Amino acid sequence: MDSVETNNVKPGKFNGTNFKRWQRQLKYWLTVLGLVSALEDQTTPDKTTETTSKTKEKMTKEELEYHCHNRILSALSDDLYDVYQDTKNAKTLWDELEAEYGIEDAGIDRFTISNFNNYMMVENKTVSEQIHEYQDFLRKIELKGTKFSEEFKVSCLIDKLPPSWLNFAKTLRHKQGVLTLTQVLNSLRIEEKHKSSNKPKEEKTNVNLVETSNNRNRFQSGRKFFKRTNRNSQPNHNQFNRNQNRQHNRPHNNSNGNKDQPCFVCGRTNHWAKDCHYKKTEPYKPKPKWNKGKSGPKAQVNVLVDQDDQDEPNLRYSFKPLVNVAYLSNSDWWLDSGANVHVCFDKRFFKNYQNSSGGSVTLGNDTVAQVRGIGEVELKMTSGKTLTLKDVRHVPEVRRNLISGSSLVKQGYKIVTESNRIVITRNDVFIGKGYVCDGLFKINVVFEDNKISPQVFNVESCNVWHGRLGHVSLSKIKTLMDLELIPKSNIDLKHKCEVCVQAKQTRNSFKPVERNTQILELIHSDVCDSNRSPTRGGNKYFVTFIDDFSRYCHIYLIKTKDEVFNKLKIYKNEVENQLEKKIKRLRSDRGGEYTSNELGVFCEEHGIIHEVTPPYSPQSNGVAERKNRTLMDMVNSMLLSSGLPENLWGEAMLTACFILNRITLKDNEKTPYELWKRRSPNLRILKVWGCLAKVLIPDPKRKKIGPKTIDAVFLGYAKNSSANRFLVINSEVKEVANNTIMEARDATFFEDIFPYKTRISKEVQISEKPSSSTTIENLESQELRRSKRARVEKNFGDDFYTFLVEGDPSTYKEAVMSVDAPFWKDAINDEFQSIIQNNTWMLTNLPAGNKAIGCKWVFRKKLKPDGSIDKYKARLVAKGFTQKKGIDYFDTYSPVSRITTIRTLIALASVHNLVIHQMDVKTAFLNGDLDEEIYMEQPEGFIVKGQEHKVCKLVKSLYGLKQAPKQWHEKFDKVILDYDFKFNGHDKCIYYKENNGEHVILCLYVDDILIFGTNLEIVNNVKSYLSRNFDMKDMGEANVILGMKIEKTTQGISLSQSSTIEKMLKKFNYFECKPTPTPYDPNVHLKKNQGEPFSQLKYSQMIGSLLYIANKTRPDIAYAVGRLSRYTHNPSKEHWSALERVFKYLRGTIDYSLCYKGFPNVIEGYSDANWITDNEEVKSTSGYIFLLGGAAISWGSKKQTIISRSTMESELIALDTTCTEAEWIKSLLMDMPMVEKPLPVLSIHCDCKATIDLVKQSHTNRKMNRHIHVRYKSMKSLLSKNIVSLDYVKSENNIADQLTKGLSRSRVLEMSRGMGLSP
Repeated sequence: MDSVETNNVKPGKFNGTNFKRWQRQLKYWLTVLGLVSALEDQTTPDKTTETTSKTKEKMTKEELEYHCHNRILSALSDDLYDVYQDTKNAKTLWDELEAEYGIEDAGIDRFTISNFNNYMMVENKTVSEQIHEYQDFLRKIELKGTKFSEEFKVSCLIDKLPPSWLNFAKTLRHKQGVLTLTQVLNSLRIEEKHKSSNKPKEEKTNVNLVETSNNRNRFQSGRKFFKRTNRNSQPNHNQFNRNQNRQHNRPHNNSNGNKDQPCFVCGRTNHWAKDCHYKKTEPYKPKPKWNKGKSGPKAQVNVLVDQDDQDEPNLRYSFKPLVNVAYLSNSDWWLDSGANVHVCFDKRFFKNYQNSSGGSVTLGNDTVAQVRGIGEVELKMTSGKTLTLKDVRHVPEVRRNLISGSSLVKQGYKIVTESNRIVITRNDVFIGKGYVCDGLFKINVVFEDNKISPQVFNVESCNVWHGRLGHVSLSKIKTLMDLELIPKSNIDLKHKCEVCVQAKQTRNSFKPVERNTQILELIHSDVCDSNRSPTRGGNKYFVTFIDDFSRYCHIYLIKTKDEVFNKLKIYKNEVENQLEKKIKRLRSDRGGEYTSNELGVFCEEHGIIHEVTPPYSPQSNGVAERKNRTLMDMVNSMLLSSGLPENLWGEAMLTACFILNRITLKDNEKTPYELWKRRSPNLRILKVWGCLAKVLIPDPKRKKIGPKTIDAVFLGYAKNSSANRFLVINSEVKEVANNTIMEARDATFFEDIFPYKTRISKEVQISEKPSSSTTIENLESQELRRSKRARVEKNFGDDFYTFLVEGDPSTYKEAVMSVDAPFWKDAINDEFQSIIQNNTWMLTNLPAGNKAIGCKWVFRKKLKPDGSIDKYKARLVAKGFTQKKGIDYFDTYSPVSRITTIRTLIALASVHNLVIHQMDVKTAFLNGDLDEEIYMEQPEGFIVKGQEHKVCKLVKSLYGLKQAPKQWHEKFDKVILDYDFKFNGHDKCIYYKENNGEHVILCLYVDDILIFGTNLEIVNNVKSYLSRNFDMKDMGEANVILGMKIEKTTQGISLSQSSTIEKMLKKFNYFECKPTPTPYDPNVHLKKNQGEPFSQLKYSQMIGSLLYIANKTRPDIAYAVGRLSRYTHNPSKEHWSALERVFKYLRGTIDYSLCYKGFPNVIEGYSDANWITDNEEVKSTSGYIFLLGGAAISWGSKKQTIISRSTMESELIALDTTCTEAEWIKSLLMDMPMVEKPLPVLSIHCDCKATIDLVKQSHTNRKMNRHIHVRYKSMKSLLSKNIVSLDYVKSENNIADQLTKGLSRSRVLEMSRGMGLSP
């Protein structure tokens, strides 16, 4: 074969893509050259062709290897040539290329079927081109072994035609007879030629579908990745027949790079820009030139590549097809793992924006889009958190807002996929979620287009101003227009407002009286009953003070008439100070509120003449009476026209007074405001009362991305401020709750829209109590009328008790249908009221990809220490067991105060005579702020009518959530530390504060708080602070904490559990048993049960009850309970006998309590260990106890964890446990403010001289195993630091003796007294 033929079969340079195609071409070329044998096993002769044999005869083995190796290298691109030039031989080079790129192509082939399903023909390409792509898909799939029928191929081809071919596709689909793929292809080519000849100008279409390529990467050579070439690298004459002659006349010089130069119009490489057929239909627009000799990564499908980085040729990207992008919401944001930059097409999203003159991104369909600007975007997630995106490209041409996954990871975010959801966190803090939509992850972002054009005076009709001015008369409106206080418009003085006639119809007025000529010379006053429901603040009356000269009126809302005197003093001080004049006369009727002695004395002291009207002649006080009637008429009109409920009459009254002060009177052209203030009023600020308003959210609460306004109802004008008052009716901002009144300056009014107009005011009553939709629905058909008489607590005497007879209800329906239904309903309403006031949740639609957790009502009867019912408690609990870690919660740990700490504080209180008060946090867990995004179903009995489909988005934690305890502790910790408290370093739930020698200590156990203070004043200050921050219940002096009764006596403070013990004895039927003097018989040796267990469940229940008592207030039974608990898994009758003995002992000592007498004011410790008395026992028991203030504060009786070889070693192990506890207690006391510093050395008593001597010796040669040696060194360290000291005590005086063994009757009594236990 000559050199021309050899050059014709030479493959192009391999650049990392289409390896299989290049490999086959290269192998054929090497075969033609007779060099392919160098790639095969050297022992196998090559007998392919005659030419090959002849060539081998002329070459040696080394020459053959040299030529083959360099031929392969010459077929590689420059970049790959540098990588593989150092390979040893041709065979090694061939195998490395196969291993590197052959597997990659195999992996990409897995997407062939998916790409075939997503493939659709588009308008801006010829059908002939796309037919070859379709055939290529079929060929690749069939090579894998999948065979398609001819009908399937034809049907798929028809379905994938562009939209402009719809009619032709219908014709083919309904054509009779069997169509082959060849016939359809020929028909399509003929139809395309016909369309081209009849339609010279193409229609402009949008590319709504993106097609994919099998290539792993494309260099920026101008090619589309749907371009096809044949095996011989010859031009496709069927596809580009228009440019056939020009293509063959083009020089084929691979060295100059002209072959790879793209067309500047369409980007293809098989023609020049002047010959491009797209140029004929669209104006020629030069595109950016590619840098010669440089190649950059080209994004595939939805991959976006910043071309500022195109000089980095080693970047690789994954891809995913996008479908139907034309039907996406403008506010949606999508997470793209293949994009390396954030992209946004809407400029409104940007917080910071900077125009960009250059730069571009490559889209998924291989087109280039220009970057208009770069900035920062803040996205508000549905969780309430803000996701900040930096260096976001503004590209208007894209169809989706894309978040680059790699860019987020670089900013420190963590992205976790779980099932069909995605969770975004940062530093283990939850940020937001996303879900799968159309094969991509859609981020849950809150967005609302609030670009509302400001409303101006475009409709200044008379009717609008009639509503703005509170339905004043038309003559007053005409006067204001004449004075140019409001814009002029056509007005019909004979027109009658239906609302005015309905609300103002009265009798004819009386004759006017003569007016004074000086301000404050005469003040008219009257009290009026609104005859309506109380206001939100509970006000039922209003009092007016009217200046006779100017008719300027002041109004005050009051709850009772006896408040008139206080309002008069407030009014007098204000007006006399502002006007620098004195009130001379006060005129009123003869009501009791004006004839009181204190008001008469007040007027005499200030020289005010109090004029009263004659009996039964209100006309003498006509100015005030007329003003009241005018105000009430306006209020009635405003309420009727707006549809607002009656309990807002107070807001309407203040607005009516505000308006009347700015309206002219009959006989005076000046308004009361002008006479009083000496300046003209500005009436352009007036708005129609009760209309809809879009109120701008304040800056601290407003996010850059998200809702900027909230829907509210205009309620009037703020006092002494330029702001307005609004009632919030629809807020999606958690900081601004619905049904609250706020003041704001920036708002847009819709004065023809009344949100409450369409509602029935009787059903929608806005009050501080839950609305009708949030109260319990009575299960009876008709609810009985309730008496209005105030409830008085019934007292049946000290001998009357209510005991718990029935169990607690398990469901909501059972509770409201039970005998105690009224009590349970009150408890449920109290719980729900706390939830609403705390703004625990907000109703919203469930975002896609999220699942709402359930909730349940839990009911309990709280008992007093004597066993009687204290209160009925209802708790709404979320079903937190459905939460998943890492998605719905991250951390759950929350500390609680140790019971040893509580006993230590009570002992200190007895020593230092401290005040002990107790507070309870109502719904404590509701105070914690949630970091995660959690949705919950609406609770049973409180499902809002008309919004049954909505769910509760939890803003604060709720009982049952796994993170609720942690969030509550964090919230409390922050609040209390802000009050200058400090926390104890050794118990995180103990806080203390010092102020001028006064001390206060706060102990927190979940929602129970004990406050210890040196005096009552400092304790009350702490109470007030806590009440301002949380919903607290003041329990007064501490009574019960964790089931322990705290009682102050003349001798000190006692802790007891007598009621708990009594309840336990009755529960297990041991209350009527015969008492025993000791809890454990020393003559009984218990052993493990080798047979069947005897009542194992009840045994474990009784042990659990005893452990609760032994760990709280009864150290005398600690050893017996600890010993019996070792056999819980398999008890025998002998174990049961020992257990019954403990119950009988408690029956005889039921009234025992720990008595802290305050002396001695020093901590003493006792340590002991028993000896092994049974062959089956191989480990000893350690016991220790610490005393302060005359009673035990800490004790323990535990089985040792290691085996001791002597009594001395067992005592050493027990002593080490005691010293560890001693070190902790001493460290705890170091942070107590009232404890004198430095603390003395803590003395520990032990009855083993050998152990004491061993520890005190400076050196010892005694053999010890590793565990004993560690404990020995630890004790030596504590002794050397003067933390503890060891003293010898006789066994009969060792109080810890009862914690390690059973004792006789006399010894038990003696040891119990030593522990501080007494009846």
